[in-house]
Amino acid sequence: MKSHVPLSRSRPLWLSDARRELILFAVFALLVLGLGIGLRDPWPSDEPRFALAARWMAEHGEWLFPHRGHELYADKPPVFMWLQASAYQLVGNWRVAFLLPSLLAALGALALVYDLARRCWSHRSALLAAATLLVTIHFTYQMRNAQIDPLLLGWITLANYGMLRHLLVGPSWQWFAVGCFFAGVGVITKGVGVLAMLMLVPYLLARKQRWNQLAIIHGGWRWIGGLACFFVPILAWLLPMLLAARANGDAQHAEYVQDILFGQTVHRYAAPPGHFHSPLYFLGVIIFDWMPLSLLLPWAIPAWWRRCKRRDARFLLPLGWTFLVVVFFSLSPGKRDVYILPALPMIAFALAPLLPALLRMLRVRAAILALTFVMSASLAVTSAVALDVHPAWAARFEHELDPRIWWLFLAIGLAGFLITAITRLRQAPLGWLLFAATLWSMHGLWGYPLLNDDRSARDVMTRARAIAGPVATIGLVAWKEQNLLMAQGPVVEFGFVVPWRQQYSDAVAWLRAAPDQRWVFSLDEAMGHCVDRARAVRVGHASRRDWWIFRADAVKSGCVPAISDNATDKDSDAE
Repeated sequence: MKSHVPLSRSRPLWLSDARRELILFAVFALLVLGLGIGLRDPWPSDEPRFALAARWMAEHGEWLFPHRGHELYADKPPVFMWLQASAYQLVGNWRVAFLLPSLLAALGALALVYDLARRCWSHRSALLAAATLLVTIHFTYQMRNAQIDPLLLGWITLANYGMLRHLLVGPSWQWFAVGCFFAGVGVITKGVGVLAMLMLVPYLLARKQRWNQLAIIHGGWRWIGGLACFFVPILAWLLPMLLAARANGDAQHAEYVQDILFGQTVHRYAAPPGHFHSPLYFLGVIIFDWMPLSLLLPWAIPAWWRRCKRRDARFLLPLGWTFLVVVFFSLSPGKRDVYILPALPMIAFALAPLLPALLRMLRVRAAILALTFVMSASLAVTSAVALDVHPAWAARFEHELDPRIWWLFLAIGLAGFLITAITRLRQAPLGWLLFAATLWSMHGLWGYPLLNDDRSARDVMTRARAIAGPVATIGLVAWKEQNLLMAQGPVVEFGFVVPWRQQYSDAVAWLRAAPDQRWVFSLDEAMGHCVDRARAVRVGHASRRDWWIFRADAVKSGCVPAISDNATDKDSDAE
């Protein structure tokens, strides 16, 4: 492949200089993805448990084994929590630190897609590809959350970049080693990081059939050396973890090893605990969640087919890899939209050379304009009806969230109308860019503070501490991770996966041992009829749950809550 044109001599897209365009886009991406960081706490379902485990690491120096309270947390490997704890040690603020890994992964993925597309095609195509990825709804929404999947996307994109630098732009054995290494990092972040290695499958097919645009690569032993790099990060985590678990010699660490190596990988794929969907589930995710990128696919797919018929490996490798990833997750009965999130950067990369022509097409611009208008109208009309008529569905919605949310929706909708009127059909892609920036900036700067009390447990835990007083110890029953994470002052807990009935019994015994200095904070359902609510205090409602706090005089003697042992509200990928 011919060497790419240096950025200083690249043809710009909007401005007079390609370098200034790239700087402007970097600032725009940082604002779209980062506005609102520091204005909210971790929100359920996943964010609080990872932040809680990261805080334990930072406070106790226990880095090999994530903890949820005093129990080990074996549902995910520790890399994401390592990065959150490290970010806290760097910035000293959990509200900022818990979101930093996702932000850096998102910015890194954009940079990698841009750089690879520029090397394969041009600055103009690359910039459009990165911008398309940035304003795709699924990408922006997920990358603004503090979950493992955004970080996994970052690692897999880096692995794909390293391999494609070698297979398409190379040969570059250093980049191949980097790609294999970060595929291994993806494995110890979330087991499915191994899927990055599937990039070699379409490469072998293309090489066997002598496709064009492949790098000319020799040196058989170097392939083995590069592939060995895949195991370096895995063994760097696995061996110390196994040795430490053996040295501890207790049942909890043995169970952790069994669960993290088998229960959360092979067993979870073959027999998932939930999220059951049909084999075509991801088709709906691609159509709806991947807007506006998905609007381009009716024109992009025939163009990809024509280029593959010409044996252009620059399309076969990313598209073939994406196909394999979607098929892999479609074969499992358990499916979530985030499972195929790492495929988005490769689709954006494959779109890059088509985008300059696609975005000039009248029908494409009409589809993007329609999307902007429909989303704006949906937000504006729904919020206006809720504020004026206040129907039953609005009241049910307000039971969980602050009623002022309608004003936020109305403002976003009206801003969308204004943007549509200004940009119109001619500048419809720019209109979506501005609408996306408005949506996510308002969501961060206005929505985060507005929703935080309802989405997090900070408010109820502050009230619980105010009721108990500054020195009393609060025992947590049927707690969620956000309760322990946001707790203030001295607290104890009686296990997380322990059945609620057992937690309640242990808490009552603990409470009666020092009734003047102790309170119990409990989920409403976990108390059953064993607590006199006239003597207890309702703390509040948060995360769709009612919470109470009580002392020993509210406990009905000899009463056992009439709840089943399986009512543990055990951890899952989503609530």
